[in-house]
Amino acid sequence: MVLVGPMGAGKTTVARLLAQRWGESVRDTDHDVETAAGRPIPEIFVDDGEQHFRALERAAVAQALTAHDGVLALGGGSVLDPDTRSDLRGHRVVFLRVGLADAVKRVGLGSGRPLLLGNVRSRLKTMLDERAPVYDGVAEITVDTDGRDPDDVAAEVARLVEEREQSAAATRSGGSG
Repeated sequence: MVLVGPMGAGKTTVARLLAQRWGESVRDTDHDVETAAGRPIPEIFVDDGEQHFRALERAAVAQALTAHDGVLALGGGSVLDPDTRSDLRGHRVVFLRVGLADAVKRVGLGSGRPLLLGNVRSRLKTMLDERAPVYDGVAEITVDTDGRDPDDVAAEVARLVEEREQSAAATRSGGSG
């Protein structure tokens, strides 16, 4: 299972909750990038630029999709890479959708996120508008997170995934599900 969505959607938190629920391991590619680089993402952006960060992110995502069998949370911009979108085919992908108001509350206006430098609200709105179709395009399930706590979101994701698995199993066995 792979969780995608913009910053503030709750991917990391929901991934942890789902992994606990299912007794799976959890992995976050933003953490993988920071571990590989030996420094936080904002420093990578400042010191080396976005292009270098995206290359590190691409490598981390490709490796995680190949090696990780549990719940995986991807960085918000990782799906912008066409190779990543291609690699996601065949994986169960869930888009955690968040609206502008909730994203701003969760990310904060004094955020240390490099892509939000300047007018945080305006930059975040632009990112949400530009990326939503990409998230929709890679996901087979979409769950709205606005006004909801992570436990509620994780429960809905689990329910939808389990329903899909039951339906697929019924189809494979010839049942009408």
